[in-house]
Amino acid sequence: MTQTDADPLRLLDRPNSYIGKTVPRPNLDRLMQGRGLYVSDIELPRMAHVVFLRSPHAHARVVRIEADRAKEFPGVVAIVTGAELSKTISPWVGVLSHLKGLKSAPQHAIAIDRVCWQGEAVAAVIATSRALAEDAVEAVLVEYEVLAPVTDMRSALDPQTPVIHPSLGDNLAFERVHDAGDAGRAFREADEVVEAEYVFGRHTGVTLEARAVVADWNAAEARLTIYQGTQAPHMVQNIAALHLGLRDSQIRVICKDVGGSFGIKVHVYADEMATYALSKMLRRPIKFVADRLESFNTDIHARDHRCKARIGVKRDGTIMAFEIDDLTGIGPYSMYPRTSAIEANQVVNLVGGQYLAANYRARAKVVFQNKNVMCQYRAVGHPIACSVTEGLVDLAAARIGMDVVEIRRRNLIPDDGYPCASPTGLRFEKLSHHASLAKLLAMMGYDSLRAEQNDLRKSNIHRGIGIASFIEVTNPSAAFYGVGGARISSQDGVAVRLDAQGAVICQTSITEQGQGSEALTAQIVASVLGVSMDRVRVILGDTDNTPYGGGTWASRGAGIGGEAALQAAKVLRRNILQVAGAILQAAPAALDIVDNDVVDLSDGARRIELQELARIVYFRPDTLPPGLQPELMATRHFVPREYPFAFTNGVQASWLEVDIETGFIKLLKHWVVEDCGTIINPQLVDEQIRGGVVQGLGAALFEKCIYDERGQLTNANMADYLVPMSGEMPDIEVGHVVSPTKESELGAKGAGEAGTAGAAAAVANAVNDALRPFGAVITEIPLTPQLVLTALGRI
Repeated sequence: MTQTDADPLRLLDRPNSYIGKTVPRPNLDRLMQGRGLYVSDIELPRMAHVVFLRSPHAHARVVRIEADRAKEFPGVVAIVTGAELSKTISPWVGVLSHLKGLKSAPQHAIAIDRVCWQGEAVAAVIATSRALAEDAVEAVLVEYEVLAPVTDMRSALDPQTPVIHPSLGDNLAFERVHDAGDAGRAFREADEVVEAEYVFGRHTGVTLEARAVVADWNAAEARLTIYQGTQAPHMVQNIAALHLGLRDSQIRVICKDVGGSFGIKVHVYADEMATYALSKMLRRPIKFVADRLESFNTDIHARDHRCKARIGVKRDGTIMAFEIDDLTGIGPYSMYPRTSAIEANQVVNLVGGQYLAANYRARAKVVFQNKNVMCQYRAVGHPIACSVTEGLVDLAAARIGMDVVEIRRRNLIPDDGYPCASPTGLRFEKLSHHASLAKLLAMMGYDSLRAEQNDLRKSNIHRGIGIASFIEVTNPSAAFYGVGGARISSQDGVAVRLDAQGAVICQTSITEQGQGSEALTAQIVASVLGVSMDRVRVILGDTDNTPYGGGTWASRGAGIGGEAALQAAKVLRRNILQVAGAILQAAPAALDIVDNDVVDLSDGARRIELQELARIVYFRPDTLPPGLQPELMATRHFVPREYPFAFTNGVQASWLEVDIETGFIKLLKHWVVEDCGTIINPQLVDEQIRGGVVQGLGAALFEKCIYDERGQLTNANMADYLVPMSGEMPDIEVGHVVSPTKESELGAKGAGEAGTAGAAAAVANAVNDALRPFGAVITEIPLTPQLVLTALGRI
């Protein structure tokens, strides 16, 4: 079989290709042996520790800070207020120009004269140990003038409600109105119109490793090294430089091992910015590690939407129109630099996107509150859009007496209907809703489950089936952030080189937080080059040693970083074969690389080992033909250009049981069929999906940040904030349909957020399906026993 560089997918299909295979992660042994290096493990000479004194009030004026007694405590290096620190680091405003009308107030690393949420820092205590700093912080006295807090997003825009930032005029951060087709006429022509209000609780990421930073200012070099668990090292580098008055080249960001991110660690937090500035101010390394209480009060929260929605449908099941009016509260500031309006914007974009209905009217309002800041968390906007869309579709099916599968069959965009666009202008290259639905129904044995459900109801056992189809934004281009002025790169870069012993060193700008970035990069590079994976070493998470790139977020690692790896490996392969041809006096096109050797393409005969080729190039170049300058290193970048996003799609199903006496919900089985394009490592993809489903199930049944009317977070601990545990989780079966994107040669789309996108919708639909004999409908998550019993009229 003839292979050429013009046909890379055939390169990947070779017998020694790792693409599409489950292989062990390169970092597995190191991590399993407890040899991971997390920010908490880092110790530097002269390093001090910072503990932040945080406001107990949601909204208050800082009248006076008295720190003289605390400064006398053993080990205290300094106590720094916001006013003092502002001389070193400038404030920021989290807005994007393409989100028209988005506004926010300047935010400081440490509050100066006013605090706007419970947990905002008012001072920093720096000491030679964390324990000493914690002792001293207790002795810092702060006098507050308590102000009225804004806690209910429903009344945030009322004239009598206090304005959190008077300079902004009101508490409206952002509003978007979208009208496509003729929704008014479509609703009038519909045979049935179904309305509901969907409520989504606030929750947070609860990463195993808390946010942590070590900042080390070297005055002699005028250079700051930041050790941080982050998803986007180059973004952190740029932002730290901007606000510290430095050049990017004066900052190095090193990201070693990270214990979970989920979007929590893709933002830049005030306490992290303060840590950078404190290191520069005090001219020594400063370490900050959030404790669990700080994590609950300062890690971004997510969701917290109230969405009034309706659907118009014909009696034959044709969906005529969707309409939503979405309200969300984001805390007192728009988060920097990605902004807190992105989720509401995504909800507007995604509702109804998988269906043929062309009539769509939407409004979204984002308001300020005196609660912790809200921003992007795994599957930004997708769970809200999916829950609203799929909840309405189920309600419409019930209203007209149609099976929930049949109404979807009649309205999902046909698999041969691409390319096409949604009513909001989203461009779809190729999706597979119908193939995915058919595969899901076969996996779950839909007809048999319906029969079992009906039989069990006769015994007063109430089980439900929930279906949720979804679309997912992956591989975002510059249209996501760059167009709005944010210096968040949409490209990724990879450099590959053959070392002097024939091994391959690969430096990539994507990062690793446990999802397998290192593994997929090694698989791609090894497959294209024809070397064994144990010959490939991947370096990531270091702005001094990797090409410039966006990092890992929005399900972009494989689709963008993976394509850059493929392209760089192709160039290196070509260069190796050029040198091999000169050494062997053969045409490069007649040679190949297989199992670490250069071989004849025609019969596979081995000609020269890569190790020997590297020896000649690096140590005996005098033996090479005149004029030949070997280049055993190649760097390539990739950024999507034709489509703003590489959309994926899928469908999920939940099978569960509701105890109508107690309100408890037991998850029995969950299914997912997902189309992420080319699958690089099946196990990594499946486990990413399962992990995403578990997070979605947590939102559906357990997780909620509960605030009182004073803006106090009442369950900021692992005893009161419920997270899904293994005992509550069902078996999760995963299947795939494959529609590669033609935007790249690899054809990979994202998979990291697909599980979260549809899980809550599937569970909510299943609960309502179980309760249908009682005429009960619940449109709020988390689905607590109290909600179930209330819907049943039992409490």
